[in-house]
Amino acid sequence: MRIIAIANQKGGCGKTTTTVNTATALAQQGKKVLVIDLDSQAHSTLGFGYNLEHTDKTIYDVIIKNIPITDAAVNGRIKGLELIPSDILLSGAEIELTSHPHREYVLREKLISAAHRYDICIIDCSPSLSLLTLNALVAANEVIIPVQAHYYALEGLKQLLETIIIVRQRFNRNLKVLGMLLTFVEERTRLSRQIRQQMRNYFKDMMFDTVIHRTVRLAEAPSAGQPILTYAPQSKGALEYKTFAEEVLSDGRD
Repeated sequence: MRIIAIANQKGGCGKTTTTVNTATALAQQGKKVLVIDLDSQAHSTLGFGYNLEHTDKTIYDVIIKNIPITDAAVNGRIKGLELIPSDILLSGAEIELTSHPHREYVLREKLISAAHRYDICIIDCSPSLSLLTLNALVAANEVIIPVQAHYYALEGLKQLLETIIIVRQRFNRNLKVLGMLLTFVEERTRLSRQIRQQMRNYFKDMMFDTVIHRTVRLAEAPSAGQPILTYAPQSKGALEYKTFAEEVLSDGRD
């Protein structure tokens, strides 16, 4: 099973949008996909149309109460896709994990037992370099870093990349950066074009070919509790995420 963490400690860069729509596109291509909402804001849970008050078991129960992944998984409302939902209880998991003797490996151990069930697992990380994010990076084979096409969005990348190097050295030597995905791109603005070119000049092959443009439909889909691929399947955002999923399947670095 491929395990992909969608990570960036900066909020508002499109992590959840990328998680929900990439997972959906992969499921539509016939893959068995598991999405883990590892953020107490639970935006991926909402993005698949789940009411937080009606979620029975969540990723908190998996990590803290030691229930199996399969007991917490719910139907993602897309054929071939299951979701481990989240809620506000996850915000207390950091403190509860600190006394665990193998606190960095909790999620990894849980996923090992469910590896036969899925082709790909995508983890939506919280916007911080927390113990929960560390769990995701230790469990993952690959990291996708969504980056907003904005000057300030570039500032935190160095810290994240340094963290990934440390995780690789200390916990998970198989971890690799699959690539950086430019999001909220606006072709009409000079700044967006400049940042896009700067990113490609500096990071070169680490950049995905696909970029995600800012569109009205993409912004509307979460309020409908749907991925863009079911909300507006012929929209620009849907087509871009389909293309991105194909790039992920081909490893994106060929």
